[in-house]
Amino acid sequence: MTDILEEIVAHKREELLDFKQYIPIQRLYAETTGILDEEAKNPGKRVSMRQRIMDSDSGIIAEFKRKSPSKGWIHRDAKVKDVVPLYEKGGASAVSILTDAVYFGGYDEFIKDARALGVKLPILYKNFIIDEYQLFEAKVAGASAVLLIAACLTKEECGHLLKMAHDLGLEVLLEMHNDRDFEYAELGPDLYGINNRNLGSFVTDVENSFRLAERLPEGVCKISESGISKPETIRALRQAGFNGFLMGERFMREEDPGLALSNFIKSLKDED
Repeated sequence: MTDILEEIVAHKREELLDFKQYIPIQRLYAETTGILDEEAKNPGKRVSMRQRIMDSDSGIIAEFKRKSPSKGWIHRDAKVKDVVPLYEKGGASAVSILTDAVYFGGYDEFIKDARALGVKLPILYKNFIIDEYQLFEAKVAGASAVLLIAACLTKEECGHLLKMAHDLGLEVLLEMHNDRDFEYAELGPDLYGINNRNLGSFVTDVENSFRLAERLPEGVCKISESGISKPETIRALRQAGFNGFLMGERFMREEDPGLALSNFIKSLKDED
């Protein structure tokens, strides 16, 4: 069986070589410096994804995801302007936007578009980050946080990228999937994620979150990712100690993802 994660990371390394030729890191660094200077003058412009989720009633991180490596196109014609502002209006705690083009049909421009539309929610830059260049891309795009995947990185690499992300004013969602990944938890990310999807096979099982919940430190922001489709699952995950729930396909398969999210949150509140 082909390991999809290995394939994606190998392609990402090649892709980054091209990106660095097209847009030198010095240019991204200069743009990032300007953004950080502006944030220093206006501290309120920086939004904490962790805090929003901890303070939220729903805890839902609604994902803008048009495509999947295992399932192909989910919502090919979806546009940021028709989805993300309605995620915000519908009660999402934060938004996750896929920025990988080849495997997920995403682009950095999707985050820029959301910010240009006035979206104030924290935005997670969701990609397979293996190089500090991508952190600069995330900051320039307008992200609030980035995803670091333990399975993609050595512990040393992850620690380096986490520190750099913090230096750039970005929070970090550290994604873990199995027992091996938990040695990374001591790096101290802002949000601790359990992915219910095996990134090698892309098979999803939400029981993974319940199985590994006790391995997470006490008092941290805990996120269950993938495979969540019912309000009762969120209720059970809350009882297991989770604060946030990353959901993409559940909404993106609908004709109107924003309305689907709004109706889901209403059902969640009715059950509560």
